[in-house]
Amino acid sequence: MIQEKQTEKKVIEKELSFGPVHPALVEPYRMRFFVNDEIVEDCEININMAYRGIEKLFEGLPVEKALLIAERVCGICSNVHAWNSVRVIEGGLGIEVPQRANYIRVLVHEFQRITSHLFFFGHAFEVLGHETFAMRSFLLRENFMDLLQYVGGNRVMPSVPIIGGIRPRADLNESLKKVITERVDAFESKYKDYLNRAVEDPLVMSRLSGIGYLTKEDALKFYATGPTGRSSGWNYDLRREMKEYKPFDYDVIVLNEGDTKARVVSRALEVLESLKIIRQIVKGLPEGPVVNRSWVAKKMDYTVSYVETYRGELMHSYGLDQGGFIRNYKIRTPTITNLAAMEQACIGDHVTEAILTIASCDPCLTCCTRTEVIANGKSRIMSDAEIIQRFGWRK
Repeated sequence: MIQEKQTEKKVIEKELSFGPVHPALVEPYRMRFFVNDEIVEDCEININMAYRGIEKLFEGLPVEKALLIAERVCGICSNVHAWNSVRVIEGGLGIEVPQRANYIRVLVHEFQRITSHLFFFGHAFEVLGHETFAMRSFLLRENFMDLLQYVGGNRVMPSVPIIGGIRPRADLNESLKKVITERVDAFESKYKDYLNRAVEDPLVMSRLSGIGYLTKEDALKFYATGPTGRSSGWNYDLRREMKEYKPFDYDVIVLNEGDTKARVVSRALEVLESLKIIRQIVKGLPEGPVVNRSWVAKKMDYTVSYVETYRGELMHSYGLDQGGFIRNYKIRTPTITNLAAMEQACIGDHVTEAILTIASCDPCLTCCTRTEVIANGKSRIMSDAEIIQRFGWRK
């Protein structure tokens, strides 16, 4: 007699929905928790409430004008989108960038990495319910918001990279280098004190430790890049492969705990590594021009550029037609795959901890909500699984 194998059915007691408007969410997205006795059994994250069709706006634009739009993909990540946009055409047309310009590009990139991580701490401590640490984080962040303005002329959209280098107004003189050094030294002392107080606070550590566990295997499966993946033991930082970072000495922060605490701590330690890079740039800034203008926009094959941004691997890609106009601009940001990993990581959490877990990947929704497919006059939103399958791994 053949005995049929009975499949065990999972009974879900209740569905809890948060968002797209919720005090714990900086940007609009919706979390659906399927819970039993307030323990998360499954999770679904719905995005695209902030869809703006920005990739469509690029189509047919002169490549120089596209830079203005790329910087406006996101206010927190503005510089890296601008930088990666120009890296595409520089790679596709073989445009040489002066070394001095590369140093200053990295400088501004690390400035904004610090402001992004400090914004994350502010948000994380707000979700945690610790307003004092949240406000102190935003206060510390002002140091580097000011430095972005001093170098680029604007706190949010510094507009430093251009095709072939940087804007000449963003070049560093001796006076500005001195200001950067003084600000970095003063910041580091206050920041270390801030970290010590946070680590020694039993409320903070008890809320963060042992929740939101993401294995290395799941980090690889869902392509959880940046600090999210490195907090689960995946030793991958694209800066190691970027020629702009070759002159600098710094450590890649890799932790093996894989929980929410690790994802917070890894970013805290990354700030200190960014300070190392900034000091090396100011001290070793080479002489020479800051822009190479000897290029002409012409037909360019579809070209891809990758940069290690604050949340992980960022991709920009496009081609140019005979007139130098953009064709088929595509952007893939790390949040889309990091959020998919958090759907897995929050399983087993209490529902109040699951919100912390999802926030711990530092989601940036404005960056990632553009994945809409239009076919035969109808539109549909691609699922996380489709996006990972088609775009998650670099070929």
